[in-house]
Amino acid sequence: MAENRRIGGVDCFEVLAVLSDYVDGELEAGLRAQVEAHLAGCDACTKFGGEFGAVVQALRERLQSSDEPPAAA
Repeated sequence: MAENRRIGGVDCFEVLAVLSDYVDGELEAGLRAQVEAHLAGCDACTKFGGEFGAVVQALRERLQSSDEPPAAA
């Protein structure tokens, strides 16, 4: 990410730091609203967030469809 833009009261780096919690629905309402406002105005974060969300969803589906627990790293 070339630029750290401040939109919706939070900057790109702050959004990226809480993106996992946002995707999981674990942010408090105020911060969630700020992240959503940021994503509405920042194409770079929206693109990254969409890709991140797709990866998280694919991993969840894969883990749910597997009868075996994930291997330890």
